[in-house]
Amino acid sequence: MNFEFKTLDLVAIAAEKSDALIVLLTDAYKPGKGELAGLIAKALKAGDLETKTGKSLQLYQPSGAASKHVVLVGAGDGSPKQVRKAVMAAVGAIKSAGAKKLSLGFAAPATAGALRAAVLAAADASYVYTTTKSKPQGRALTHVLIGAQGSADLKPAFDLAVGAVKGIELAKEWGNRPPNHATPTLLSHAAKELAKHSKISCEVLGPKQVAKLGMGSFMAVAQGSRQELRFIVLRYDGAAKSQAPTVLVGKGITFDTGGISIKPAAEMDEMKYDMCGAASVLGVFRSLAELKPNINVVGLIPSCENMPDGLAVKPGDVVTSMSGQTIEVLNTDAEGRLILCDALTYAERFKPAAVIDIATLTGACVIALGAVRSGMFTENEELAEQLSKAGESSLDLCWRMPLDEEYAEGLKTHFADVANVAGRAGGAITAAKFLQRFTAKFSWAHLDIAGTAWKSGAAKGATGRPVGLLLDFLLAQTAKAQVSTKHAKQSRAKAA
Repeated sequence: MNFEFKTLDLVAIAAEKSDALIVLLTDAYKPGKGELAGLIAKALKAGDLETKTGKSLQLYQPSGAASKHVVLVGAGDGSPKQVRKAVMAAVGAIKSAGAKKLSLGFAAPATAGALRAAVLAAADASYVYTTTKSKPQGRALTHVLIGAQGSADLKPAFDLAVGAVKGIELAKEWGNRPPNHATPTLLSHAAKELAKHSKISCEVLGPKQVAKLGMGSFMAVAQGSRQELRFIVLRYDGAAKSQAPTVLVGKGITFDTGGISIKPAAEMDEMKYDMCGAASVLGVFRSLAELKPNINVVGLIPSCENMPDGLAVKPGDVVTSMSGQTIEVLNTDAEGRLILCDALTYAERFKPAAVIDIATLTGACVIALGAVRSGMFTENEELAEQLSKAGESSLDLCWRMPLDEEYAEGLKTHFADVANVAGRAGGAITAAKFLQRFTAKFSWAHLDIAGTAWKSGAAKGATGRPVGLLLDFLLAQTAKAQVSTKHAKQSRAKAA
């Protein structure tokens, strides 16, 4: 989908030729000049239209608008959250009209955050998966013109939003693909495609190379599948080599049966989404390719299937991780942490500024936080604050969870250094405590996205989260680096 931005008031956006026009009305709206403004004023006065979020009035060929279909929709206080809800509702209302070109305008001055939310919502509301359909009918909407004006330059916010859409939709694509169309090998091909963009490189390691590295924990999960494992290493080099990279580690279980500890049949098809952590890493790199920030980022994706073959790892087996720590596998359905721990050890070689792993790790996190916020675990206060802020600014929320040492008690075992599961209580936390054992040499955070990576039911599908959160976090690091460089130059100038 193509997006375009113009600095336009209500009269100007209404004059743009398109198949449909959406006008966002906030509580701060004051009727101005033009026929459409007059019509809005009458509708508000009559009570047929409200600025309450989501309340809308549909019009056909109204005077003062070049579009046949016009939707006037309330956006409440005009905050990004309310704008997102309003645009989602309005785009849903015009779907039946089959509009290909949409004009979307703010009736009152907009903020950068509101503009960004409008772009992301328009893309989200119109998204359609088509890859494995014999007669695909993709999104009807192909072009969106955003018209807005504000007290500051809104173009940077628009560019950021468009870049984010590229990444989010790539993450959705790979999250939604059936498991036979998203094997570890195919996932590695997707990573190699990203390396065609400037500043991005990709290395893919196979079973022999992974064995040479001593990733016994990762290999144990993969050994029950006929699909070979892949360990994907992506690099985005946007800054000087001396700048320490941020490392993103994405869980890439392309299908999870639970292994020998097999899952119930009901809804097992949704276990194709168990690679959404990996998909989010791919998505972030797609956005980086678009935005080209001055930062270094490494993406690590351990990818395999978890299958109940005769060679599969068994409950009670003890495996040796790349770190040398031995692990008793009490439950083969707790496999995500087994592949992530070796990837976290591998991350040490990059001497990272920070490492963030992203995983659909536990059902316990779904029970704790539902589908609204991802679980965020870290003992680094600065990292926790930065991730929380990124979640707020991107509307891709997370919530900090505890990491008290007492939660690790249940991971003790007589037969290895650590067990891969504890009891049912606090399952998301004990999973994070397991991963924490492999992060002593760097600043680390864990995002459990089991509740936020996809939707079930009638709206079943990948959400593309937490690409937005990760992107805002990384761009904030870019801003910090620029400020630091500026201060260093000023200091050198004064010294001279």
